[in-house]
Amino acid sequence: MRTKIQLSDHFNYRKLLRFTLPSILMMVFTSVYSVVDGFFVSNYVGKTPFTAVNLIMPFLMILGAFGFMFGAGGSALVSKLMGEGDREKANSCFSLLVYIAAALGVVLAVAGIFVVRPVSVLLGAEGEMLDYCVLYGRIILAALPAFMLQFLFQSFFVAAEKPQLGLVITVVSGIMNMVCDALFVALFKWGIAGAAAATVASQVVGGVVPVIYFFCPNKSLLRLGKTRFDIKAVLKSCANGSSELMSNISMSIVSMMYNAQLMKYAGADGVAAYGVLMYVNFIFLAAFIGYSVGTAPVIGFNYGAGNGGEMKGILKKSMVMISIFSVVMCALAEGLAGPLAKLYVGYDENLLSLTVRAFRFASFSFLFSGIAIFGSSFFTALNNGLVSALISFLRTLVFQIAAVMLLPLVFDVDGIWISIIVAELLAAVLSAIFILAKRKRYKY
Repeated sequence: MRTKIQLSDHFNYRKLLRFTLPSILMMVFTSVYSVVDGFFVSNYVGKTPFTAVNLIMPFLMILGAFGFMFGAGGSALVSKLMGEGDREKANSCFSLLVYIAAALGVVLAVAGIFVVRPVSVLLGAEGEMLDYCVLYGRIILAALPAFMLQFLFQSFFVAAEKPQLGLVITVVSGIMNMVCDALFVALFKWGIAGAAAATVASQVVGGVVPVIYFFCPNKSLLRLGKTRFDIKAVLKSCANGSSELMSNISMSIVSMMYNAQLMKYAGADGVAAYGVLMYVNFIFLAAFIGYSVGTAPVIGFNYGAGNGGEMKGILKKSMVMISIFSVVMCALAEGLAGPLAKLYVGYDENLLSLTVRAFRFASFSFLFSGIAIFGSSFFTALNNGLVSALISFLRTLVFQIAAVMLLPLVFDVDGIWISIIVAELLAAVLSAIFILAKRKRYKY
């Protein structure tokens, strides 16, 4: 029988991979939601609804990202408190953040339902595409509180030393999404509304089941219960998680910029090709995000306990594993470019050719993206929200926008795909500089 891995353990390569694997798989399965929606919409509803989903999705992800902020930032604070031995305060902070995230989700959902139409117009949707954007967006927004809680609990399951349970819940909700998509879209022919309803069903499972678990007596380190309002803890969590919020918001804003540039240089086919590319990106980058989420509570715990030697070991092992993952992912993306593109847009030869070419370029970005993602998460775990946010802000917004605005002037459409590589390379270099510069301060 395998012994339970605790945050206070010494981590070798095998134990670190065992502990983070559930978080990696959890994030990958979470990313499958939009990927499955995209597949069914593209193949069973059509190219216009598929383009509509790609246009409105960044807006929906911006709202859901607030759950990621509370999860990543809050779990760093809660893990630090547990490392200091203050379990009671850790549980109080955990409960407070869950309640605030749920309430904020309701507010954002109501606001989003009202503004989804003007936002869609702003993004360039019109006519039939506009109607598809509004319909899909409003159905998804109905479950926004659950979606935000789902993001939040992905981090807190790790902090509670229950990453396997988090994985099980995520897998179940992911399977529900796939089954409902097959039923609602392929069998019942409900179109884009069916795809949205399938996603809502899976998000309700992913967000509500953890609430029930943590409210009931359980064997984890955390429990939902009474709390008191602690503005300092809320602000600290928001500051810690600001990098994750910034990363998600920036990615969504950048997606809008890419769509605008692609409409200019390649038309609607360019937006569709970019949509396919992003679906695959979601899965590949989810592995890096999942690893970072999995290691963050361990780093936060050891930081709170003053164990610099263990932090140094985890950092070194993480760099080695991320480097290996990066090479494997790049090779996989290159090899699977054709089959993956054909899976989504095989019905349109010109669109297929454009999508495969995009894959050939963008796959090289995986060589650098893991370092920047881990670097940002590393400083979140150290409760240094400023450095973490700066890495995320530059990586996901400044570098990306500068590249996507300038490179197409030289390389035309190819410049849009090349810009992804350039932005990730610059972010990886920046992350490495910060990690080296801060090693004496944090004694790792």
